[in-house]
Amino acid sequence: MHVIWKDMFVLGLPVLEKILRPVIIYVFLIIGLRLSGKRELAQLNPFDLVVLLTLANTVQNAIIGEDNSVTGGMIGAATLIVVNYAVVRFLYGHERLDQLVEGACDILIEEGVVQRDRLKNELITITELEAAAHKQGFASLDDIDRAVLDPGGTIAFFAKRPTADAVRHEEIMKRLDLLSAQVAALRS
Repeated sequence: MHVIWKDMFVLGLPVLEKILRPVIIYVFLIIGLRLSGKRELAQLNPFDLVVLLTLANTVQNAIIGEDNSVTGGMIGAATLIVVNYAVVRFLYGHERLDQLVEGACDILIEEGVVQRDRLKNELITITELEAAAHKQGFASLDDIDRAVLDPGGTIAFFAKRPTADAVRHEEIMKRLDLLSAQVAALRS
């Protein structure tokens, strides 16, 4: 019975190593995901999902090493949580560094025109862009004035709004229709 408790809670590696491994993997993954583009963060196709799932399994041993103890797992998990908290808090107060780490927004549609070069840079197809627009209630890309890919990987869509001239024209047409109806009523 004593062996079970020892296997579960006695560390197989020094505590400092248990702390350093997750920190190194955390930094590596942040850099790797940043270099792979925003698409990896939210706009997942089946291939991206498979990569992220296998990536987690691949780095597991690098984080825990030869130690499968509960204590070692808790130290690794706690280290990741603390490092992430510290990084997020630090970046909150350093806007330029935050933009360097997270990246900037990309304009995918500007004034109703799809920016194909931006889609190509982000490896987003027209079909994927249309699917994201449909999820937000747009029937087609023709209904969109602007689409912005945020650093977190989400796409924000903004509907086309009629210009002041179009609104004025519509109002004049309604008034003309009303006047025509009144004239027709007077004639009969």
